[in-house]
Amino acid sequence: MSGHSKWATIKRKKAKTDVGRAKAWNKLIKEISVAAKMGGGNPDANPRLRAAILKAKGQSLPAKNIESAIAKGIGGNSGANMEEPMYEGYGPNGCAILVQCLTDNRTRSVADVRNIFNKNGGNMGEQGSVSWTFKRKGIIVIDAAANPEDKVMDLVLEAGATDMSTQDDVHEIETTPESFESVTKALENAKIEMLSAELTYIPETTVKLEGEDAQKLMRMIERLEDNEDVQDVYHNAELPEDAES
Repeated sequence: MSGHSKWATIKRKKAKTDVGRAKAWNKLIKEISVAAKMGGGNPDANPRLRAAILKAKGQSLPAKNIESAIAKGIGGNSGANMEEPMYEGYGPNGCAILVQCLTDNRTRSVADVRNIFNKNGGNMGEQGSVSWTFKRKGIIVIDAAANPEDKVMDLVLEAGATDMSTQDDVHEIETTPESFESVTKALENAKIEMLSAELTYIPETTVKLEGEDAQKLMRMIERLEDNEDVQDVYHNAELPEDAES
């Protein structure tokens, strides 16, 4: 079976964790706290919290930080008055960009995101202007060397996965948002460690960027990810590997 490859991007992100780890962890902690506040502190009964924990583990957030974030969410004001707007826009050469926010001040967030677009060669679009080119999917990555392909494929397909591919020494498993929970639980029950597991947006079509256009997009993404209200940034650009170095 074949699927959309995300592992190369994941590896490039991991290669930059020494620079942005604190900011990335703060965003993960924020999501865990909000999820716990909204749906309770038991991940087995709170799919959003469970997904947030899986994502956090994939980015090496320590267990004590996860536990602290859950406790904060249950006992504090995390999640109160929080909104989750998704902003859409265009980058160099018309590439599509989605910006997922988690904020207690929508006015501030939209102003900040628009400013970053405008100052980095892009422009904000209306709702629905580019989201049509993305599809919400679950992407799970596991070590191929430690887990035989036939065994994993049978397990995940039975649990509801839609696709699986093997490359770069890993198995990439694709799910629908609805089957993400059942597939991750099946892997955990089989004691198969997940290197990464998250719900994400995958572009249906891509735009190839090179040279200065690629660098402009990467600068825009860095500035968006530096914003405290921005949780995730998705794009449909096909970039050369050195653009993310």
